[in-house]
Amino acid sequence: MIATASTTGRRLGVRDVLGVAGPMTLGYLTTPLVGLVATGVVGRLGDAVAVGGVALGSVVFDLIFAAFAFLRAGTTGLTAQATGRGDRGEAEAVLLRALLVALVGGLALLALTRPIVDLGLLVVGGEPAVRAATRAYVETRLLAAPAILANYAIFGWWLGRGRAGLGLVQQTTLNLTNVAAALLMAFHWREGVVGVAKASVLAEAVALSLSLVLLLVERRRLGPVKQPRIFDLAAFRAVAVVNRDLTIRTFALIAAFAFFSRQSAAQGAVVLAANAVLEKFFLTASWFLDGFAASAETFVGRAVGSGDRAAFDRAVGLTTRLSGLSAAVAATVLALAGPTLIAAMTTSPEVIEVAVRFLPWVIVTPLAGFLAFQMDGVFIGATWTREMARMMLLSLIAGFAAWAALAPLLGNHGLWASFVLFLATRGFTLARVIGRRAAVVFTAA
Repeated sequence: MIATASTTGRRLGVRDVLGVAGPMTLGYLTTPLVGLVATGVVGRLGDAVAVGGVALGSVVFDLIFAAFAFLRAGTTGLTAQATGRGDRGEAEAVLLRALLVALVGGLALLALTRPIVDLGLLVVGGEPAVRAATRAYVETRLLAAPAILANYAIFGWWLGRGRAGLGLVQQTTLNLTNVAAALLMAFHWREGVVGVAKASVLAEAVALSLSLVLLLVERRRLGPVKQPRIFDLAAFRAVAVVNRDLTIRTFALIAAFAFFSRQSAAQGAVVLAANAVLEKFFLTASWFLDGFAASAETFVGRAVGSGDRAAFDRAVGLTTRLSGLSAAVAATVLALAGPTLIAAMTTSPEVIEVAVRFLPWVIVTPLAGFLAFQMDGVFIGATWTREMARMMLLSLIAGFAAWAALAPLLGNHGLWASFVLFLATRGFTLARVIGRRAAVVFTAA
């Protein structure tokens, strides 16, 4: 066993990391399963326009919720640090503040649905028929906005507390309900794209109901605690800084995916559909890698909260090595099973042919991107969000520059090459910053 220090004084090893990464990986893997099923459901209808509509709809949906990504990531980092300090009251207060923001933000999204969707469609583009399918998908999914944001906050809190099992229960309930409902509504009730979106609304409501019950049970198990003030101005200011940086970082990340989808759409419905299928494989691999990033968030956050530099260094090293190993496994699986998975996703011969042609790029993505995912976990746990935002913007510029140089010469190969470069740049730039940033923080501690 590879050993690493923990914030509790005992040695932390692979089993401890896997105790968080394992359940989180299982939970995360059910998330792209929803996307795979949604794409597969409409793909089995043999309609490239419908596949494109779901693909662009997912991008628009992500664009809309990018501004609230901090409800998951920020809640995790702040909760882990409070846990590292042994301050359970503040940990609970972090959740309550996040739920308040979720309620206000969700109601605002409901009130502004039409103009928000109009703006999203302007960003992603697409043919008229694809845009119509995209609008129907996004407007329906937005009905669940308050529940979605509340689920973000609760999931982040479970992870920050190191309660990976409960996070797994929440995510598995959410995503398996979504899959079952999507199959029922799209195939049995023949509702197509709108049915897939309705399934997501139902799943969010079911998951939130279960999560609230689990929170009450957890609080009763732990007993009463004296909480700091929920409406603490200093705490809200600290949250605002983290939220600002995470929002910039997330918008830049979503912009990269939106740009990828827009350039795919500009090449026609067949290329768009093929890239959408391949993108789902990449997202599946990335969620798999994010299990170790989740471990980094938990253990790095505790190390920063307790001021333990040894725990920080060893947790970063261990989780990164395990993430790299997982990336190699994911690449191997994609190389061996890719053509079979593509054929299972769509019945369109044109889409299958194009997807197989560009499959090698997807095989490379876990190897090029695992460091980016892992460094995200480290920086989220430490709440070093300013550096995350800056390095993300730098990586986005590098990706755009690569596309401008390569796409005119290589077409869709150039688009994929620029995306891979974007992933690699994220990881390496953050890795170069981490030592200097840790030296400052732990010296001050």
